[in-house]
Amino acid sequence: MSTGRLIAFVVAGSVTAMPALATPPCAGTPAEAGTVAAVEDGRTLTLSDGREIRLAGIEAPADGQALRALVDAQQLRLEGTGQDRYGRLGAYAYRPDDTEPVQFALLKAGKARVSARAGGNSCARALLAAEQSARAAGRGLWADPNFAPLGSQNLTTISAARGHFALIEGRVLSVRESGATIYLNFGRRWTRDFSVIIPKRARDSFAAAGIDTKKLEGRRIRVRGTIEQRRGPIVQAIAPEQIELID
Repeated sequence: MSTGRLIAFVVAGSVTAMPALATPPCAGTPAEAGTVAAVEDGRTLTLSDGREIRLAGIEAPADGQALRALVDAQQLRLEGTGQDRYGRLGAYAYRPDDTEPVQFALLKAGKARVSARAGGNSCARALLAAEQSARAAGRGLWADPNFAPLGSQNLTTISAARGHFALIEGRVLSVRESGATIYLNFGRRWTRDFSVIIPKRARDSFAAAGIDTKKLEGRRIRVRGTIEQRRGPIVQAIAPEQIELID
């Protein structure tokens, strides 16, 4: 290959690589921009054209005060992630001068938590890093004991939170498989103690994210999701971003 052709190849390779570096970690399909007419709750907006927007990737207190302070009456650029069963558009929302979506501002201020479905590995890592910065500094919700992660052995508190989103921390006592399900057990009494259940079909996606379910026994983890009650309290983890390895 001649020197000239080699230089052209390297430059062309550099040019094609640049857009990938600039791609934001959380992205969707560009949707029509809109002006905020009302803030319905901590993550739901109504636009002046009547569309309802549900901020993707986060959970936030219902009062909506923090979101209102950020976006009230502002025009937002939207990256859509699809409609929910209520017809609301899931989206990452950007104020006019922002390079990051509103979700990151809420997380960094401690006014929101990363949801169970955070939009893929790179997006989940970025969102969790924003949450962690607020958690480490004790900002916002993280200064309130009511929002602290629940201990996996505190069954009374976990059961009282049934039907609600929560973070739960503890050491995995055992990993068992039965039928199409993987069970992460945090106690010996599986009919009473807390467990995380993972569909076997999701095993590969967890492995691709660096979480080998077979090696979680003895590890301390943090799981996020909605608490359900079966024989004992459980959280179903269907996406790897729901589990953080603590040690």
